[in-house]
Amino acid sequence: MSQPPVRVSPLIKLGRWSLLLVGIAYGAAHQSRLSKKEEKVREIEAQQKAVRDAKLAEEKKRNAAAEARALEELSGSNKSSKKSC
Repeated sequence: MSQPPVRVSPLIKLGRWSLLLVGIAYGAAHQSRLSKKEEKVREIEAQQKAVRDAKLAEEKKRNAAAEARALEELSGSNKSSKKSC
């Protein structure tokens, strides 16, 4: 009771397969181009990360030194006030 399949023209089949293959080729080329572009961006980001990490390390070092001095001053002022009592 099912109907027989519809016959499709060979020209239409050729057109469908051609468009499918063209689409696949375009997608592969587009992906390749985008991958190369992204690779360049990641290299730049890696270079910037190294610089940024160095700056952050220097900033942490300065903050730690400033905090140590502040604690030293606070503990030193407490000792001198205790001595005068």
